[in-house]
Amino acid sequence: MANPARTKAEEKFAAAQKRYKEVQKERDKAQQKQADQMAKLRALRLAKEAADKEAAAEKPAAKKSPSKKDTGKEI
Repeated sequence: MANPARTKAEEKFAAAQKRYKEVQKERDKAQQKQADQMAKLRALRLAKEAADKEAAAEKPAAKKSPSKKDTGKEI
C-alpha cells in the first residue's frame, strides 16, 4: 500500500516540474522574439547605412570657391 503523503508529494513535484517546463518555454519564446527583433532592427540599420553611403558616393563633392584674398593673382 502506497504512502498517501508520498503520493501527494510526488503529485506536487510532478506539477512543479510541469510548471517549470511551461515557464521555460515561455522564457525561450520571449528570448527568441527579442533576438528576432534585434536582428530586424540591425538589418534595417545596416541597409540605411549602406543607402546613406551610396547616396554620399553619388553626390559630387562640393567645390570650394576661392576666397577673394586667395585668387592666385598678384597685384
